[in-house]
Amino acid sequence: MSNRVVITGLGAITPVGIGKDEFWKNLLEGKNGIEKITRFDASEYGAQIAGEVKDFDPTAFIDKKEAKRMDRYAQFAVAAAKLAIEDAKIDLEKEDCDRIGTYIGAGIGGIETMHSQYEKLFAKGPSRISPFFIPMMIANLATGHVAIQFGLHGPSECVVTACATGTNCIGDAFRVIQRGDADAMLAGGTEACISEAAVAGFAAMKALCMDHNDDPAHASRPFDKNRSGFVMGEGAGIVMLESLEHAKARGAHIYAEVVGYGANSDAYHMTSPAPHGTYQAKCMQLALDDAGLKADEVDYVNAHGTSTHLNDEGESEAIKAVWGEAAKNVSVSSIKSMTGHLLGAAGGVEAIATALTVENDMMPPTMNYETPDEGLDLDYVPNKAKAKTVRAAMSNSFGFGGHNACLVLKKYAE
Repeated sequence: MSNRVVITGLGAITPVGIGKDEFWKNLLEGKNGIEKITRFDASEYGAQIAGEVKDFDPTAFIDKKEAKRMDRYAQFAVAAAKLAIEDAKIDLEKEDCDRIGTYIGAGIGGIETMHSQYEKLFAKGPSRISPFFIPMMIANLATGHVAIQFGLHGPSECVVTACATGTNCIGDAFRVIQRGDADAMLAGGTEACISEAAVAGFAAMKALCMDHNDDPAHASRPFDKNRSGFVMGEGAGIVMLESLEHAKARGAHIYAEVVGYGANSDAYHMTSPAPHGTYQAKCMQLALDDAGLKADEVDYVNAHGTSTHLNDEGESEAIKAVWGEAAKNVSVSSIKSMTGHLLGAAGGVEAIATALTVENDMMPPTMNYETPDEGLDLDYVPNKAKAKTVRAAMSNSFGFGGHNACLVLKKYAE
């Protein structure tokens, strides 16, 4: 018999707030976290806006010397993990840390470090490259640093599945606890990609919103007819997962129970989703089947909802295919309308939002939803948070390369 798995700690570093309380409050208020880029001079770029994390001081979470040896994406991960540990009120000195692991991924990794070190290489030659270049750049060092910082010796891996990364990490960590290989796992995603090369690259693909540079608050508009591309964001979302037995033994607060996980591949195109959301629908059904739930028992979907034409259309079709007649009753919203798209961190941050939705029976809005699009006729929770009993919720993430991942969270009951 597999272990039941629950969420007991939430660590959020986001463009709309640091820490779960500020993050949740601002989501419900529909606060915009998208502004002009300040990480570099973007005045000549097609896309000049992003969801940056404001007022982040790594030394509030990490020793100053250690912080200097980490790329920003890894700093975010350690900070979010610390917040999740504190929120879970778990005393690691009293725990068997051989039984606590870390599954934390990044879609890109240390691209800011890569950019700065290439500049040094081309301007001053190979002798000026930092000895910390490689460990600051590689994507697995986020999970590595978290394990090192907190002395966690359990399973430690880094999933890299583009925008599905955070959700895959949580789902895979869920499986680790289910099968009894760990008592607890820190899991989620992190990303810090608001750099010259990344912004230029995504803009060259025509993936980014480039027609709202002077109106960033209204740039990300998932499911709206006038959506024109995603807005890049940064941050980290990490959850503490525990077996129910372990959580109960220490009297932990339980936000929600993880009951289902689905993952599959479109196997279709490098960047475009398969037509009609066919394999996204199959992924959602896999998660529901794993949870032992019917679609009409799920009251809310935290959508991938990127504000791109293909994603929002396909995801809406997929939801209607899975829910059938019950699609008119399910509520769907995208917090990317406020945070931007956090790429590898998106699934982690959105799992936190989904857990809080399940606990509080409050659904964050899809901001900037003004003009309905033909065929996109679900309840997108437009522009204002909505109170609704949420028995169970799904969180969707879909990444370049055709990676699909879905989680189902349920209200905890004995």
